[in-house]
Amino acid sequence: MLLAMGNEAQAEIDSLRERLAAAEAVAAEVARIKAINADLEARNALLELQNEKMRRTLFGQRSERTRHLLDQMELTFEECETAASEDEFLAALAAAKTNVAPFERKRPARKALPEHLPRERVVISAPDACPCCGSERLCKLGEDITETLEVVPRQWKVVQTVREKFSCRDCEKITQPPAPFHVTPRGLFGPSFLAMLLFEKFGAHQPLNRQRDRYAREGVDLSLSTLADQVGTCTAALMPLYLLIEAHVLAAERLHGDDTTVPVLAKTKTDTGRIWTYVRDDRPFGGPAPPAAIFHYSRDRRGEHPVEHLRSWRGILQADAYAGYNALFHADRLPAPLTRALCWSHARRYFFELADIAAQLKKRRKKAVISPLAVEAVRRIDAIFDIERAINGRPAQERHALRQELSAPRVADLEEWMRDNRSKLSKNSDVAEAMDYMLKAWPAFAAFLDDGRICLSNNAAERALRGIALGRKSWLFAGSDRGGQRTAFMLSLIGTAKLNDIDPQAWLADVLSRIADIPQNRLHELLPCWGGRLPTASQCARVSALQDSFKGAARGANYPHRHGYVKERFSTAWRRCSGEASAAQEVDAPGNGSLFRKAATHPRRYRGMRQFTSLGAPSRIARA
Repeated sequence: MLLAMGNEAQAEIDSLRERLAAAEAVAAEVARIKAINADLEARNALLELQNEKMRRTLFGQRSERTRHLLDQMELTFEECETAASEDEFLAALAAAKTNVAPFERKRPARKALPEHLPRERVVISAPDACPCCGSERLCKLGEDITETLEVVPRQWKVVQTVREKFSCRDCEKITQPPAPFHVTPRGLFGPSFLAMLLFEKFGAHQPLNRQRDRYAREGVDLSLSTLADQVGTCTAALMPLYLLIEAHVLAAERLHGDDTTVPVLAKTKTDTGRIWTYVRDDRPFGGPAPPAAIFHYSRDRRGEHPVEHLRSWRGILQADAYAGYNALFHADRLPAPLTRALCWSHARRYFFELADIAAQLKKRRKKAVISPLAVEAVRRIDAIFDIERAINGRPAQERHALRQELSAPRVADLEEWMRDNRSKLSKNSDVAEAMDYMLKAWPAFAAFLDDGRICLSNNAAERALRGIALGRKSWLFAGSDRGGQRTAFMLSLIGTAKLNDIDPQAWLADVLSRIADIPQNRLHELLPCWGGRLPTASQCARVSALQDSFKGAARGANYPHRHGYVKERFSTAWRRCSGEASAAQEVDAPGNGSLFRKAATHPRRYRGMRQFTSLGAPSRIARA
């Protein structure tokens, strides 16, 4: 009886084990199939991404949403690739418990690690004797190397500059080398740290409080006020470079102009300020001048701001149809009216929104209605853009000839088609509004046919403003008007470096370490956009006062005092600004105080100078 019960129990146990093994096998097979499906999804996402990139390479950018589409596809591929690797690992774990074959993904050939990185050898010692027979007669046949990418956390160090002091046995005079120049007073921070601080704040859009917290976690506790002092002082030290970049940009024959919003903190609310940019980029028509960009800040979007920014400039201005630019194109403008060239990308956008199903659904929240006229307009405009992509980078004369041959007939046909269909549409039609946007300013849209220097779009300025949108989400708002001006100032330096394919942080570190010792007539060598040309005499006069004053102040007798270098040097310059001479005379007067006199005459444009003088100057000087 007991034997029979034991046999039944053993049989039941064996049955349960078989069922468990079968369940584990089923689970392993399910995990294997899941891994295969995840791998296929990752491959499909990769193929779609590669296909879209190939189309973009062969046929150019098809729409303004292409870049956004590629970003979305890259995120999708990232998620699929991560999920596929995770499922592969889980399938391997499940297969190890059963006799189910594991699934191994077929991956493309792995890219080699960069050759310029330093190599650290970790040698695993070989056995002293043969593990098979125990013999000690071993001969090295070679070695296998497995490379693993690692990262060394950021290291902090303190550099001690030792100045030995000697006395003469004969005359008893004490001799000591001069103290090294530091951009900030008392020399607490080096140029590499200051460059990192500036770039992370204005280039990577990391506010100072976040940087402070990260430094504290790394063992370096710095106060927020200390970091803010370094930013203000460095901004003032780099002012001569900004003025040279501004002179370089305003020497261009053609500029791209645009603006964007920037929140500004007020007493009870957040106001909406503006960041203006003017980009010089002669590469589309084969110009030898390197590209550069300058930024300006204003509290509002009134038309007086671009008029002030381009007060003495003449040339071709490419921008959107904002009415604030109209004063620049008046016939009575001095020294001469600017040539107006409107952006075709803005015009195309209005038609594209009417031809895009997703945009229509988002806008109307109802059934999307696609306009055939909008689709046809987009097709005709894209044909003109295709011609422009083919002639991009050629000399201006060649571009003009090809445009007259290829683009002019298409532009004429587009105008005739739009005017013919516009007469048949209601004034309340969305397509009619898009057509009116172009037809009302058609000479400005067709200006590119008569000048090979003009581009078809204003994308150069829009690309320069792209980073500000990221900044708005990171630092939320500018603390004040002066904070907005400081942001525009640093964006000019960082944006110019990026346009010339130069690492902004490395460039700032080099500039901050050399700006004090470089002669005035070689100051342009620090710029990434100067192209080796010597600055003019007027440009040297604009920056000489600031460079000499700052350099002498930092090495002055009151250098150990926190604000003594400002009181020592800059107060006299500002007193000269408020002398008996008129503002016009002071602006034109030569000498070391020319820059400060100009700043006093145009406080709105050069308000950043007040920031520097307010570090330690008396209140009556700060109010000047």
